[in-house]
Amino acid sequence: MRLDKFLKVSRIIKRRTVANEACDAGRVKLNDRVAKAGADVSVGDVIEITFGNKTVKVEVLSLAESTKKEDAADMYREL
Repeated sequence: MRLDKFLKVSRIIKRRTVANEACDAGRVKLNDRVAKAGADVSVGDVIEITFGNKTVKVEVLSLAESTKKEDAADMYREL
């Protein structure tokens, strides 16, 4: 699954265009490497996102094309 789509489906970032912009700006790391929006995400990967001076680090637990709002938090675990 694409990184920008995972961020949107898991509701870490609300819109896919915002996820794309964050990736283009170099604020998203996938397994400690700066990642582009099209990077492949798989179970077990670690995603680190920088919002201003706040950093969010999550581990991917599952992948799904779409989820309900209640189930979105089950797709990742905060580290």
